This record gives sequence, C-alpha cells and structure tokens, in this order.
Amino acid sequence: MNLPKKIFWGTLVWVASLGLAIAVPPIGVPAPAFRVVDTTGKTWSLTELRGKRVILEWTNDLCPFVIKHYDSGNMQALQKEATSAGYIWLSIISSAPGRQGYVSPAEANALTQARGAVPTAVVLDPQGILGRTYGAKATPQLFIIDEGGYLVYRGGMDDKTTPDPGEIAGATNYVRQAMDELAAGQPVDQPVTRYHGCPINF
Repeated sequence: MNLPKKIFWGTLVWVASLGLAIAVPPIGVPAPAFRVVDTTGKTWSLTELRGKRVILEWTNDLCPFVIKHYDSGNMQALQKEATSAGYIWLSIISSAPGRQGYVSPAEANALTQARGAVPTAVVLDPQGILGRTYGAKATPQLFIIDEGGYLVYRGGMDDKTTPDPGEIAGATNYVRQAMDELAAGQPVDQPVTRYHGCPINF
C-alpha cells in the first residue's frame, strides 16, 4: 500500500498481518504524556522530565533481535552514551502476564544486573497502556523525545534486518545518529525508520 509520506511519518503505520491502520504519535509534536512506575517503585512523569531528552526502549529479553544487541553489548554501550549525555533512558517491557517476555519487577531487576544493562530505569507495562499510547509494535523499538517534550525519532536500532550479531559492526545505528544530530543542534535527518524485531506480546 502506498501511503503519502506525510501520513506515513505523521500518524499511521501499516500492520500487514492485520491489514489495519493503527494511530501512532506524529513526529514533531508533543510526545504523549505518561506517568509510570519503575521496577524500584519510583514514578516517572514525562511532564516532570521536561528539559531532559528521553529515550524509550521497548524490550523483551527472549526476542532474538533483543538478544543480538544485549549479548553483544551494543545496547548497553548506547545506554551508557545516552545517559552520560544526560538522557533519561527508560527500558519498557509491555509483555502481558503469561506471554513471552513477561517478568516481575524482581526478575526485571535481576535481568538488568545479569546482562550489565544501564538504563535509567526499567518500566513494566503489562497492560500495554504505554505501548499502545506510543504505537510500539516490536522489540527492540526506540523513541526519542527532545528536551521540549517533542517526539523526534521512532523506529529501529539500526538498518540491519536479521538477529545476526555479526551485522552490528557494519550497521548504521539510527539512534546514535539521531543523538549526534541533536547534540549538534540539528534536526534528526531520519525521524522515522523501519524497526526489525519481535511483535510485542500485549
């Protein structure tokens, strides 16, 4: 299906398996507000994060595409770069109870420690409220919100389409590219990219 570029980038993503158009937040407008509690009991509100850049990372530790980036240290390296640059990095698990990827807060914390992950916080979204609000469809999928609260990027980690870690070295990391552009005071050149991963188990 050929969608006008403005629509594709702004409000719709085509879900081929369902044949449905699902609303997603437009690039360049205020990101949807949220107020969530992380695995340690701390509350995070997008309103209270105004003035800081935020990265939302949808994850599922059993997804081969997620495993690719964590077992290689690729995701952790990007988390360190982002948080060192002042970003708030929220890793989000939207798997429903009984579905692949679902974990308890204690299990999520143990997983973070075991794989050396360094997000600012991990948020569990078992009812899929945050996931659906942002139109998240896969793991890994990432969103960047600028310091003014505007959504400036959504899409994949990079341009490679398989879970093969051997592809990482030659990949264009879209998230790092966007971070570099924002640091230079430039607009994000590719604000929407294709994501490659596992469907979120709402």
